[in-house]
Amino acid sequence: MKQQEKKVLGEDRRSLILKWLTESVEPITGTLLASKTNVSRQVIVQDISILKARNYPILATSQGYVFIKEQAKTDLYSKVIACKHLPEETERELNMIVDLGGSVKDVVVEHPVYGDLTASLMIRNRRDVQDFTHKMSSTNAALLSQLTDGVHLHTIEARTHEQLDEICNALSEVGFLLSSEDD
Repeated sequence: MKQQEKKVLGEDRRSLILKWLTESVEPITGTLLASKTNVSRQVIVQDISILKARNYPILATSQGYVFIKEQAKTDLYSKVIACKHLPEETERELNMIVDLGGSVKDVVVEHPVYGDLTASLMIRNRRDVQDFTHKMSSTNAALLSQLTDGVHLHTIEARTHEQLDEICNALSEVGFLLSSEDD
C-alpha cells in the first residue's frame, strides 16, 4: 500500500505558496498548488484569501495566481475601451485584439447592486484566448458581459499608440466598439 504524502500545514503552506508565486514568471493554478502541498484546491483558495488580506499583491487570473511584482516603467501603452457584442463573439473579439499586437488586461462591467465588477484576464496571445474560451465552455460559466446585455470595458495594452488605434478601428469596423453614436 502506497504511503500517502503528508499535507503541508497552515503557515508553512502559505509561506511555500508565497515563495512559489514570487519566483514564478507564469501564473500558477490552484490545482497545482493543491497538488504540491497535498491539500484540496478549496484550502488553496482560502490560503490565497488570507494572503491577500495580509496585503500581498496576488492576482487571480483565468490562467492561475500571479504575484504582482513591482515593475519598472514599461514601454506599454494602455487604453480603456467600451465594447458590446454577443457571448458567442467573445473569442473573435479577443483574437482581434491579440492579433493586432495588443493584450487584454481585464474586463469590467457595471452591476446595478455591486457597482463595477472587474476580472483580470491577462490575455496576450491566441493560446490565452483558446484557454479562456475553453475554460468558459468547460465550466459552463457565464461571461460578466452577460450581466449587462453584452456591454463591457476592457483595459487593453500595446507597445505603441498606433497599435491601440488599429485595435480600436478594427473593433469599430465589426461593430464591437461602443461609440458616442450608439447612445
